[in-house]
Amino acid sequence: MERSSATSGGSTRREATRQKLYEAAVTLIAEQGFSATTVDEIAERAGVAKGTVYYNFASKSVLFEELLRHGVGLLTASLREAAENTAREGGTRVDALDAMIRAGLVFIDRYPAFTQLYVAELWRTNRSWQSTLMVVRQQAVAVVEDVLRAGIESGEVSDETDIPLTASALVGMVLVAALDWQAFQPERSLDDVHAALSRLLQGRVRGRA
Repeated sequence: MERSSATSGGSTRREATRQKLYEAAVTLIAEQGFSATTVDEIAERAGVAKGTVYYNFASKSVLFEELLRHGVGLLTASLREAAENTAREGGTRVDALDAMIRAGLVFIDRYPAFTQLYVAELWRTNRSWQSTLMVVRQQAVAVVEDVLRAGIESGEVSDETDIPLTASALVGMVLVAALDWQAFQPERSLDDVHAALSRLLQGRVRGRA
């Protein structure tokens, strides 16, 4: 039991260290770009030794790839949780989509620097982590696709809906609208932005039920 507790404590400390490195890296890269950011700067911002960076990640590129995987994983989990909570509460599939829009906005409001990096990286094709980015992006979109598919089957969502494109459009709408909100309309509340996007959703995907 003592060994188990020690192992657990070590794992917790390592995860805390990795989280510090993620946060330091995303902040620095958002400020000055990937190429201009050094491992020394990441270590200094995280408050750890340079060797700690290499202990956790083989290189700066690996750190950034894992950062993308970690961040999009958090977004995917928040979207899935929103859909599952809505289902437990007896809401419709359209309600679930609406809850996912809000969950996306909450995530972006909490992690604006990561979201800026993620959106920027989606348009680059010369990065070593491009294939990983496509995989984790599809995981997030797939959560929305599942809800759309179930909505079509129940009649809550129009059967003319193009599932892959609509799911991508909904995720993209939230990402771009949220970044625009933060950059150009910061005086607006999250509730206000959510209400505007909700009206778009309600008018476009509701089906015959």
